Amino acid sequence: MAEAHTGSSKPPLEQDQRARLSATVINLSLVANVILALLKTIVGIFAHSSALLADGINSSSDVLYNAVIVILMRASRKPPDEEHPYGHSQFESIGALLIAAFIITAAFTIFWNSIQTLVEFIQNSSDFTPTNPIALYVALFTILLKGLLYFYTRVRGGQTDNPTVIALGLDHRNDIFSAGAVVAGTLASQFGYYWADPLAGAIVAVIFLMSGIEILRDSTDLLMDTVPGKSLDRQVRSVLQGVPGLEGIEVIRAHRFGQFLVLNLTIFVRGDISVHEGHEVAEEVERRLFREIDSLKDVHVHYHPKPAS
Repeated sequence: MAEAHTGSSKPPLEQDQRARLSATVINLSLVANVILALLKTIVGIFAHSSALLADGINSSSDVLYNAVIVILMRASRKPPDEEHPYGHSQFESIGALLIAAFIITAAFTIFWNSIQTLVEFIQNSSDFTPTNPIALYVALFTILLKGLLYFYTRVRGGQTDNPTVIALGLDHRNDIFSAGAVVAGTLASQFGYYWADPLAGAIVAVIFLMSGIEILRDSTDLLMDTVPGKSLDRQVRSVLQGVPGLEGIEVIRAHRFGQFLVLNLTIFVRGDISVHEGHEVAEEVERRLFREIDSLKDVHVHYHPKPAS
């Protein structure tokens, strides 16, 4: 049975601009987290707010992983080489995985500290110090700053399709929830409900854990080359309907490289046409796929003569 192969690569679209947008988001996040880590930790100690102090611990861990992410993003922009013909964009997924690990770790730390504080209050509530109202203003400032960062990061995440940027957006959203819990706990403590502050910290920890698991699942899917199997199969077959000379599709396989997809197809053509004519059919298959599937980076098409029925 005769077999021929053709392959072509789609050049990256505005990769420099994508890299700049991603770097801007990550750098802004780093600066904001440094400011918030210092502010919340210092005020949390001074104001006797376990929820704000726990939030400060979370922001401190944010600073650490943000610094590592800056390094990973630089590595992801390295051009293709012999060992990595499709580039180094998988570092973006590793960055998202790192964010998930830090969020989950912070969730357990915050939960444990909050429960310890709550138990101490139950055992000796008479010595419990009320939360200073200054914690409320720091929490409100956090909500404002993180709200702006969340919406900005969410827009950039959609534009760049960068898993690290998308994960950062979810982390900013978590910080809004966390600061909201500080607000609720601080207000409750002013009316004598001192147990509300550590309870708010525990609730925030649960929210963090759920978000961390979500990011972990998504980033692991990317690293494991998980593709939208059935929907992609339907899309490819729909796109290729009516291609002149295409007699059928035998195999559709895909794998990921960062935000991109690489397709491997085996198609049928008529057995009585020339190799050149078969090549033209395969070229048209590639052109249509590149035109209709934005995330496609590379296509390899094998063609065989259609078996006799």
